[in-house]
Amino acid sequence: MLASMVVSISLGSAQLPLSQVWLILLHQLPGLSDVIPVSWPESFEQIVMKIRFPRVILAVLVGACLSLAGAGFQGVLRNPLADPYTMGVASGSAVGAAFLILFGLHISFLGQWTIPVVAFLTGFVSLWIVLRLANTQGKLQTETLLLSGVVVQAFLGSLVSFMVSLSDKAVNEIVFWLMGSLSFRGWDFTYVLLPYLLVGLIVLISYARALNLFALGERQAAHLGVSVDRTKLVVLIVSTLLTAGAVSIAGIVGFVGLVVPHLVRMLVGPDYRLLLPMATICGGIYVLWADTVARMLLSPTEIPLGVVTAFLGAPFFAYLLKQNKRLGRR
Repeated sequence: MLASMVVSISLGSAQLPLSQVWLILLHQLPGLSDVIPVSWPESFEQIVMKIRFPRVILAVLVGACLSLAGAGFQGVLRNPLADPYTMGVASGSAVGAAFLILFGLHISFLGQWTIPVVAFLTGFVSLWIVLRLANTQGKLQTETLLLSGVVVQAFLGSLVSFMVSLSDKAVNEIVFWLMGSLSFRGWDFTYVLLPYLLVGLIVLISYARALNLFALGERQAAHLGVSVDRTKLVVLIVSTLLTAGAVSIAGIVGFVGLVVPHLVRMLVGPDYRLLLPMATICGGIYVLWADTVARMLLSPTEIPLGVVTAFLGAPFFAYLLKQNKRLGRR
């Protein structure tokens, strides 16, 4: 991750030598500012510390939140195809953000925390609707759950499109939520998202053993001492909180929570005590490189981040559907 961050900071329209990027970053550390003399132009330090570095940190945080949320959804629902995007939570969070932007309320009430809080509430409501639609005699069927998620996601997407059509002034800002981007995001947004990740990671890791037992089935987990209903509620709320935080800042960045936990599961196995922290790290790396590709592929034109992650994630989603169908036939 550290190597990826330094390389990503070095890439951009202004070519910066990798060695100087390392020196600029090390120069910021306490105790090293006197040891490392300044041998670079002031403009280089401004580019690194005020433009590229906060964006790189934010990409890591967004990827970590979405990947961790996806692992939580998959574990508690015992559904390998569940993630913040397919479950409709991301679209629900975007509806709340778009509503605030449309009516100019995105900096009222709670300041910079207004959008994250409202995005959490609307994301949780959308998740509740999906689970209610998918509930069949107290059970959640995989096919019904996915279909419910697609239906809710389509409906909420139409609401966002409707809000786009209502105002010419807010069109560009609302479209941002539909396509996802990290451009023009500084340190303030990093400070907003970091508490989401820290709280979510601590809570989900504390439920890692329960998620391992969930793989045996809810009844077996209950016999082994797991409070099934409480675990479901806490994990779903925390995963929704992580999704809402990421979406409120970066917009809809799809398929991260689907792809990364599966890749990590292939590498380290299904033990959630290891899977959750590894998914957090790998999710940060994944979105960091996706954002780097988004801003470098057609430079100086920037591709929306959500387009890149969807381009990579959609084929992987199709592959998982095919694998599940093959296992179902067996």
